[in-house]
Amino acid sequence: MSLSAEVQRCADSLAALEAAIGCALVGQPRVVRESVVALAAAGHVLLEGVPGVGKTLLVHALAAAVGGRFSRIQFTPDLMPSDVTGHAVFDMKSEAFRIRRGPIFCNLLLGDEINRAPAKTQAALLEAMQEQQVTIEGAALTLSPPFLVFATQNPIEHEGTYPLPKAQLDRFLLKIIVDHPDADEELAMVRQVTHDRVGDRLDVSGVREVLSATDLLEVQQVTARLRIDDSVLAYAVRLVRSTRDWPGVETGPGPRAGIALVRAARGHALADSRDYVTPDDVKAMAPAVLRHRLALGADLEIEGLGPEDVLRDLLADVPAPRT
Repeated sequence: MSLSAEVQRCADSLAALEAAIGCALVGQPRVVRESVVALAAAGHVLLEGVPGVGKTLLVHALAAAVGGRFSRIQFTPDLMPSDVTGHAVFDMKSEAFRIRRGPIFCNLLLGDEINRAPAKTQAALLEAMQEQQVTIEGAALTLSPPFLVFATQNPIEHEGTYPLPKAQLDRFLLKIIVDHPDADEELAMVRQVTHDRVGDRLDVSGVREVLSATDLLEVQQVTARLRIDDSVLAYAVRLVRSTRDWPGVETGPGPRAGIALVRAARGHALADSRDYVTPDDVKAMAPAVLRHRLALGADLEIEGLGPEDVLRDLLADVPAPRT
């Protein structure tokens, strides 16, 4: 079946985006693919991994490859909500208050080490992530689309951190786990970073812009229109509902998870150059969509089991439709 010219053009753009990111980030194909899927699905991303695996570099490479305004916020314990959203200041010349907009007014926002800031500051992102607007001094200011948040966190250091509440986690379309690269990838990365370079500054000079902000909006609109059969749609919902009754799961994801899974599956289908969604698209994106939406009981934690184990068993147990 031939693809429409519009779908093929958007699929080619996503392939070019993956290639452009690869100019700066060595290896990590799954991480790159899932990040590109999130862009296509217009979803926010939580990147989790130990220091030094390329989380911040990935977002800088994305910002270089996609046009628009990029902002970076280093989350710290003393960061205030107004440092994120902006605030009203008194203008002596006009003798009136004016709004000074914060770094959240951008197209791509990197929230570095988001769990370092207290809940009050983390919550400053909630309205923006869900409603694409910011309220300052009672005035609702609309964020220009596309608006995407890529936040990072370190899973091994808990001192001085504030775990994200479930309401905030649920706003992230995907939670992407960034693991250590394999031996060959790590060797290639060390060779690339140490060859003829001074210091350890993040270098994205080799990444060219392949999408403008307007192009990305078109990709997102095409993604939202991809065909999905009712049986595949029901499979996505069935996966989400099954987690709620799964042994050892204390709290399962809500209906937003099913919506997120369908959106992500559409993005995955487009990245695979298809104009329709298959059960394999749903399976491929289920871990990234659901892992941060599961609250496990004490029994599973005592046994050393985590969300990945539950989701692996769930995907094997819930039958997928034949399409």
